[in-house]
Amino acid sequence: MKAIALSLRQLADARTFRLMLLVAILTCAIFVGLGVLGWQAMLHWLVPRFSGWIGAEEAAGIALLLTLLFGWFLFRALAMAVMGMFTDNIIESVEEDHYPQVAARAVPVSFARGLAMGLRSAARAVGWNLLAAPAYLALLVTGVGTLALAVAINAVLLGRDLELMAAARHPGLPDRPLPRRQRLLLGLVAAIAFLVPVLNLFAPVFAAALAVHMLHMPKQGMPKQETV
Repeated sequence: MKAIALSLRQLADARTFRLMLLVAILTCAIFVGLGVLGWQAMLHWLVPRFSGWIGAEEAAGIALLLTLLFGWFLFRALAMAVMGMFTDNIIESVEEDHYPQVAARAVPVSFARGLAMGLRSAARAVGWNLLAAPAYLALLVTGVGTLALAVAINAVLLGRDLELMAAARHPGLPDRPLPRRQRLLLGLVAAIAFLVPVLNLFAPVFAAALAVHMLHMPKQGMPKQETV
């Protein structure tokens, strides 16, 4: 898909690259801070309560496992929340590079609105994944069931969130500007990107660029650098 290739190449753009690094650094800093706090809380709460039943080392192992599980669930939500602070800048950089006529008609998204979209995305991710936690645990015996369900749930959530972020600069668009199939494809690619180590640091900006291309490419044709 050309939209995916264009989105990957967009990451090399100087302006987009700076925004991508900023989002990645802030996400990692907040994530590490929350991880340290959570780890300390688990060691001081979990280990003492389980040490009477199991050894301290086993209790610490359980605390570590829980920390990793919570981290796996929370990283995606946190990254989207952080990206919300820079939504307008990220979307604008892609539109100006590829769709200048669309960018000229766009209405800037305020910092407050972008942050609100990011926080709502994070809240939905945490809420739905917590609701699905029993199913995740039950599917662990299948080997791949937990991962498949997590990708499916987050694909639906991310598709809608990214669609909203990309369309926010264009108030004249309908409530759901992307066809359902494209929205699900957008969410699926984003959900998979969040699972890949290292790439998951840059997944929010990549996914936002992909949303812009999927939103505008069918309407305006190929981007300017693709016209040969």
